[in-house]
Amino acid sequence: MIGDADLVIVHEWNDLKLVSRIGHARAMGGRFTLLFHDTHHRAVSEPAAMQAYDLNDYDGVLAFGETLAEVYRGWGWGNRVWVWHEAADLRRFQPSAQEGDREGLVWIGNWGDGERTEELERFLFRPAAEAALPLDIYGVRYPDETRAMLARHGARYHGWAPNAHAPEIFARHLATVHVPRRYYASILPGIPTIRVFEALACGIALVSAPWNDAELLFRPGTDYLVARDGAEMTRHLLAIRDDADLRASLVAHGLETIRSRHSCAHRVDELLAIVAGLKPPLPLAGGAGVALLSDTSPRAQPLSPVPAPPASGRGAQATTAHALNTEEAA
Repeated sequence: MIGDADLVIVHEWNDLKLVSRIGHARAMGGRFTLLFHDTHHRAVSEPAAMQAYDLNDYDGVLAFGETLAEVYRGWGWGNRVWVWHEAADLRRFQPSAQEGDREGLVWIGNWGDGERTEELERFLFRPAAEAALPLDIYGVRYPDETRAMLARHGARYHGWAPNAHAPEIFARHLATVHVPRRYYASILPGIPTIRVFEALACGIALVSAPWNDAELLFRPGTDYLVARDGAEMTRHLLAIRDDADLRASLVAHGLETIRSRHSCAHRVDELLAIVAGLKPPLPLAGGAGVALLSDTSPRAQPLSPVPAPPASGRGAQATTAHALNTEEAA
């Protein structure tokens, strides 16, 4: 699978043994460049688990935010860690070709292990009810007590939905809400979930719970609204419900930012620039391309302590393997 690849990217949710075996293949003469891809908060929430990965033979780490990259630099990776943000695949995530009726709010996300239960109630369930906006919920791992809470707030739980169906789900609703997991609102600020990129790419108005866009990825207040507390969230939702011009402005500006800065094509260009800086250069043009697997782990022992995580669960989420090339991502 990887023998003919020029570049292999291993995602952090891969099995420890697989991550090590791929590194061993590289050490035994593999001609590919090997990068570890971390898109989760486990480097701060479960540092011992992350340091169990054998990354000694990896060429570097791709971190999905600057604050996470700083953790890896503290672990001794130095200039061999690069920030590689998430993005939207504009071939799939785009506004509906024909605008139809929209109603209420939608939230697409998994429940996790309770690490943002209070935040979801304060910034989503209660404000939606106070604004008299129907709320549709899609996702997995919602226990019975959580479903009962949704019912108390009048929210409709639909269960799992394929990610490919997200654009059509967004197209039926007035707005969606970003409620970051606790780690991304505290220890790892500046890292949004991929759903922010995908929602804005689909042309839906978005309101975010408190979240610091530390890397200036977006234009808060222009691309989306920010609520500092539950009362302000309710006011924002009422404004979006009643003001078509506000909705149109948020949609237009959100689309502009995604299309100009955060498409998968942009990320491919960034990846190729990273690879071009490694020695020897990779013959990507006309070569075998890029193989992406699931992976993670640090190359050296920590040089400084990892900050203590807040008290909450892990909320894991798996990333599927797929192939990527510049023609497909354009």
